[in-house]
Amino acid sequence: MASRPKLSGIQKQVLALYRGFLRTARLKAPEERRRIESVVSAEFRDNARNVDRRNFVYIRVLAEEREEAA
Repeated sequence: MASRPKLSGIQKQVLALYRGFLRTARLKAPEERRRIESVVSAEFRDNARNVDRRNFVYIRVLAEEREEAA
């Protein structure tokens, strides 16, 4: 089994935020759950494509905004 590279603190924070949104979606009705999961995954995918991975300040700001919204 290949070992995964260690995640940085910000990567762990973003991953925990993503998982938290998906966990919360599980508490909703099936049709609303699918809509929430779709919006969450699209938002995170869009940010993964469009935000420079080395721009830690901006990534932290995005993560903190999402945490406040949660």
